[in-house]
Amino acid sequence: MPHLLIIDDESDIRELIADIAVEDGYTVAQAGDIRQARIQIERQKPDVALVDVQLPDGDGVDFWRDTGLTETQVVFMTGSSSVDSAIEALRCGAVDYLLKPLSLRRLRGILVELKAMANQQPLPGASDCFAKMIGKSRAMQLLCAHIEKVAPTQATVLLVGESGTGKELAAEAIHLASPRYQQPFMPINCGAISPNLIESELFGHEKGSFTGADRQHKGYFERARGGTIFLDEITEMSMELQVRLLRVLESGRFMRVGAHEEIEADVRVVAATNRNPEQAVSTGALREDLYHRLSVFPLELPPLREREDDVILLAEHFLQKLNDENNTRKTFAPEAIQAMRDYSWPGNIRELRNYVYRSYILADGVIKGDFNSFELEAHSAGWGSEILVPVGVPLAEANRQLILATLKQCGGVKKTAAEMLGISLKTLYNRLEEYGADTDLDESSSTLR
Repeated sequence: MPHLLIIDDESDIRELIADIAVEDGYTVAQAGDIRQARIQIERQKPDVALVDVQLPDGDGVDFWRDTGLTETQVVFMTGSSSVDSAIEALRCGAVDYLLKPLSLRRLRGILVELKAMANQQPLPGASDCFAKMIGKSRAMQLLCAHIEKVAPTQATVLLVGESGTGKELAAEAIHLASPRYQQPFMPINCGAISPNLIESELFGHEKGSFTGADRQHKGYFERARGGTIFLDEITEMSMELQVRLLRVLESGRFMRVGAHEEIEADVRVVAATNRNPEQAVSTGALREDLYHRLSVFPLELPPLREREDDVILLAEHFLQKLNDENNTRKTFAPEAIQAMRDYSWPGNIRELRNYVYRSYILADGVIKGDFNSFELEAHSAGWGSEILVPVGVPLAEANRQLILATLKQCGGVKKTAAEMLGISLKTLYNRLEEYGADTDLDESSSTLR
C-alpha cells in the first residue's frame, strides 16, 4: 500500500486530501510545515508527496529539493499560478502542479496515476485529461475549467477556434474527463472524407446497399458505442447529411445505409469548426437548427497570440521531445525566445511546432532564431501580400481570387495553401474543381491555368 505525505499549512485541505487518498488505498501522513515534514519523512519515507509551495517556515520547492528524495513522486500545490513557478516546480522533479482551490476530479486522477506508478502497475484508464494541453495562461486555465464543468454531463459541445489551436486535443480532454473515458474516442475530419462516402462512414451500411458494398460495415457511431465522436470541420458536411445528423442527435437513434432497423446511438458528440459558426449559418454552410443543437455548450479556443508565455512552454516542450528522441541537448538562445514572444503566430500551435522542428534541424547546439529562410520575420513576410477586390464583387468571386492568389504564393502546394486559408485540403480541391483550375502555375498571371 503506497504511503502519501501531505505538506500544507491549511488543515482543511490536508484532511480533504487524506480522506480521498485513504479511499484510494493510500496510507497517509500529514505535516503543517517543514519542521513537521522532516519528522514524518524520518518516520517513513513517502512514495508520493503533495507539497504546498508556500509554507510558514520556508519555500516548499526549495525544501523538497534539499530532501534528495528523487524516488518519491511529488506534486506541488499553490494558490498563485505563474509560468516561472510552474517551470521551477517541474525542474525540481515534480510530476504535476495543482492550483488551489483544488479540482477534486483532477486530484483523484493524479492519486490514481501515482498509486499505479508506485505499485508499478499499468494505469487502468486516463487520469489527467489535460496532459496534452500544455499551458498556464489565464486563457488556458479558463478553458480547462470550462472543460471540467461540461465533461461529466451529456451536453454536446461546439469547439470554435482558428486552425492550429488544438481543437482535437480539447475534444479528447472532454472525453477523458467524462464517465466515457474508458470507451472509444473517435475523431473524424468531415472535410477529409469524400461526400459520397461520409454517410456510410458515419452510420455504416448493409451488404449490397450500393455498388461495391460487398459486406456489412459498421460506421463511427456504432464503433464508438459508449464513447465520444469528434466531428471536426462540421461546416464541410453536406446539407443532406446535416439533416440526418440533426435527427440522430434529437432521437438518439440511427440506421445503417440500406437497413430498415434503427440502432441506438450511445455516443457523445463534440463538434468543431475554424469558422465563425454564425457566419457559417448566414452563408448557408451550417444549418441553424444543427448549430443550436451542437452548441449546447460552446467553447472558444484561444489563439496562441492571446496565451501570454504559453508559447515558450510549448516551444520548450517540442524541443525537449526532439532532444529525447534524438539524444541531443539543444537549447533556445535568449534572442530566439524573445523573437517567439514578439511574433503573432497566425498558424498557432501547428506553426510553432513546425518552426521549432525546422530550427532544431539547422541548429548545432543553440537555436538562435537567425536562420535566413526560417527566421520569424521572413516567415511572416508571406502574409503581407495583398489582392485588390473592388467593392460590390460577389462573395464567391472574392473567394475565388483569394484562393487562387494564395495558392500561387504557396508555389502551387495545396496543403500549405489550405492551412493558410484555414480550410481543409478537401475543401480546397473542391473549390479548384469548381473554378476549373489545375495545379500548373502561370508565372505571368495571378491565376492558375
